[in-house]
Amino acid sequence: MITEPSSAAPPSRPLTRNDYKTLSLSALGGALEFYDFIIFVFFATVVGKLFFPADMPEWLRLMQTFGIFAAGYLARPLGGIVMAHFGDLLGRKKMFTLSIFMMAVPTLIMGLLPTYAQIGMWAPILLLLMRVIQGAAIGGEVPGAWVFVAEHVPPRHVGYACGTLTCGLTAGILLGSLMATAINTIYTPAEVSDFAWRIPFLMGGVFGLFSVYLRRWLHETPVFAELQLRKALAAEVPLKTVLRDHRGAIVISMLLTWLLSAGIIVVILMTPTVLQTIYGFSATTSLQANSLAIVFLSLGCIASGALADRFGAGKVFVLGCAGLLVSSWTFYHSLLQHPDWLFPLYALSGLFVGTIGAVPYVMVKAFPAVVRFSGLSFSYNLAYAIFGGLTPMAVTLLLKESPMGPAYYVAIICTMGLVVGAYLWKKGR
Repeated sequence: MITEPSSAAPPSRPLTRNDYKTLSLSALGGALEFYDFIIFVFFATVVGKLFFPADMPEWLRLMQTFGIFAAGYLARPLGGIVMAHFGDLLGRKKMFTLSIFMMAVPTLIMGLLPTYAQIGMWAPILLLLMRVIQGAAIGGEVPGAWVFVAEHVPPRHVGYACGTLTCGLTAGILLGSLMATAINTIYTPAEVSDFAWRIPFLMGGVFGLFSVYLRRWLHETPVFAELQLRKALAAEVPLKTVLRDHRGAIVISMLLTWLLSAGIIVVILMTPTVLQTIYGFSATTSLQANSLAIVFLSLGCIASGALADRFGAGKVFVLGCAGLLVSSWTFYHSLLQHPDWLFPLYALSGLFVGTIGAVPYVMVKAFPAVVRFSGLSFSYNLAYAIFGGLTPMAVTLLLKESPMGPAYYVAIICTMGLVVGAYLWKKGR
């Protein structure tokens, strides 16, 4: 058993002004980086028409466009594992800064790329390359950010710190949604296709580079600094240690990542389209309701992290997953008869999706400090690559059978969350 460094922040001290500065800068950077990663999906239709041949069938163009979007997810494990390896050996801060730089530059370039009409097949190839670099960056950013804030605060505030950081990531989705709404409101469809689609990418690149500058003011975590001082860094490849000695932690972390990814993908990212195609809501109403749900999701992330500190993650998952099961089932089941319930029910479901704020609390505690970044990154990115790709397909297949398809899938992951929560509760975690 590897013990934590002795000079880690005392568990009894309160959060200091410096802690809040670290949390604020980390959450802001995470929000801007997640905005850069997600903005592509809001303009997928326009990008598809501009970066693929005009005579290509619409379904094939859309499939190839979303294929480029999915390439970002597939690049996550490799990028995350490599960056985590160096994060465990060279320092958390170096990789924390590198990840946002690797996100900002491709986003800026995507806003400047020539289209298919200008350079032919090089257009989608360059777009794919930028997306792969983005995926590698986000693979290092999310686990790195959780580890970074968790090792800065006292142990009794780890849940709050991780929940706040997760709130920042979900705020990035909201920022992308609001930007897409604004662009499509201010400009005509012809103007969006002509030049306005570039604005969100250019702004994202500039915001990202600003975040790189802000992260210069952050300091290396006390936990890693003492590992360096004691010369107690990993003596072998960190991932090798993780795979040999921490398989149980990997399984728990991957299951919780499934809960996290499914909650975000189904309830937040896919549901606006479901509201329009299945329930007949307008695009404007769907996006407004979605924005409200993301606000409540962000609040739920902070609350669940803080509650995990006080009562343990197991109890949070049991109550939170039960709440999500009931609220989401009621949400999808009631809208056809009661469309006026859209906003309150979507907000309530979003709040319970915020249970995912307790996920990083479990994951950062599951691995010892010397291999924490590698263990968390491997589990999270591998699971996200698998479930991030399979979840939309599974929900789409379920929708072919019933309008309740999303509710069925959410019920499955909530049941799994209840089982994992009960296990953690029994273990006193």
